[in-house]
Amino acid sequence: MHCARIADLGGNTIVVHWYNTTKTNLHKVWDVNVIETALNRFYKDDLSTMINAIKLNLTSEWCKEENQWAACYTRTTTCADKYAEESAELSCPAYVGAEQGSNLEDEYFFKALPVVEKRVAQGGVRLAAILNQIFSGKNNSSIQSS
Repeated sequence: MHCARIADLGGNTIVVHWYNTTKTNLHKVWDVNVIETALNRFYKDDLSTMINAIKLNLTSEWCKEENQWAACYTRTTTCADKYAEESAELSCPAYVGAEQGSNLEDEYFFKALPVVEKRVAQGGVRLAAILNQIFSGKNNSSIQSS
């Protein structure tokens, strides 16, 4: 949602209800509510268990993509450009069913959760790659800050 529609400040001005209990905005749903709901429902509020589940996806489901996540720089695009483009593309489906005042429940949650979990994994892999590059002392053009 950080690179979503400018007109609604990335979902910040779209007020929604999360499971008919929490008044929030669409941006916060993606930043907080989806993660907290998954943590509560599937991981008994144990963050370590949730992290281990995401790690398991890294070694199985997403393993073929992991190297692409870490190496993003090309001659025409910086890492930040690529991440922003990905976020902008992923934000379009986030608006489906999330109109002003709507109540978001299981149908929305189960569509959002895989996206959120993958973005958390991508962020972790990318941060690790950047830190490895910084602390390796090597100048490698595969990682470039902007």
